Amino acid sequence: MIRTMILCMLVAVCWAQAAPAQDDLAKRASWMTPTAGEVKAEVLAWLRDRKVDEEATLQVNALWPEQGLPQPGASCLEHVAVTIAVVNPDVRPLVELCRGEPPLLLPPAPGVLFDESLSAFERDNLKLYYARWLAQHRFYDEALELLDGLSPDAVVDPASLLFYQSVANHRLLKKDECLAVVQRLLENEETLPRRYLAVARLMEADIKPLKTDSLDEVSRLMDDIHRRLQLGRAGTRVRTQEDDVIAKLDKMIEDMEKKKKKQQASGSSGGSLQPSNPAQDSQALGGKGAGDVDQKRLHNKSGWGNLPPKERQEALQQISKDLPAHFRDVIEEYFRKLAREGGK
Repeated sequence: MIRTMILCMLVAVCWAQAAPAQDDLAKRASWMTPTAGEVKAEVLAWLRDRKVDEEATLQVNALWPEQGLPQPGASCLEHVAVTIAVVNPDVRPLVELCRGEPPLLLPPAPGVLFDESLSAFERDNLKLYYARWLAQHRFYDEALELLDGLSPDAVVDPASLLFYQSVANHRLLKKDECLAVVQRLLENEETLPRRYLAVARLMEADIKPLKTDSLDEVSRLMDDIHRRLQLGRAGTRVRTQEDDVIAKLDKMIEDMEKKKKKQQASGSSGGSLQPSNPAQDSQALGGKGAGDVDQKRLHNKSGWGNLPPKERQEALQQISKDLPAHFRDVIEEYFRKLAREGGK
């Protein structure tokens, strides 16, 4: 009996010690932000492989002193980009672009980003550096194209990689992709910059309720169309999005018409006389009225829907009821587009 009790106690102690370890393993993030010291060691190893001249070595050492290293994360990424530009003159235009204002028309992606003669350390961190700048200036498609092929382990600022991936996916209405990246970003919630954490939480709460073919989705699509036009992107994709918006609004209005007709039919049937027994001969029936009825006007008007103007307006009001003002703007823009097309 005593032996059994001792064994039970030993098992309990072992389980108690193993439980926190299992919890820590479950909570362990799939990525970590390297320290400034680790980034410096990687930079110096890359520098040795490049076999640069003495002048460039002195400039690099000045960027990575023994004391006063940059903060981990975005500051380290900036230092790495500048360091690469010191060693490789072809990278300098890229760094200058990312440090200045965006041009009126975005130039093609710098070829140095895809130069196979560069090491993976150079290419991956420069792609992140440039993609971050693209996302900050609303070039989400181009940013996502560069970021999608990167791994958090391959860059010195994995938090920025995941953050700007989630931003681009959010703005391009890629709901599932956005939520997946946000979840991964929040694995290191305690070490994230405060602005990243706040925006990630907002994006998650904002895109979760998004439903396909909803007025919310249409409003976001129109906002994206407006963004693209501001950036000079008046191509096939914008026209496709415009057609998609028209189709979605057409379906909403058609559904509203059907719903209203059903309600009208239900209301009229509720007031009709429904005798339970056949009428007897020479018996006066109940009911009042002159006995006149309106003739049904059958027609096939051009334009949207078949409701009379007054009922059509009521349907529109039902669509935008209790919605923010910018949703009503979406509907107004829709009808302006229909009017333009009708005049062609």
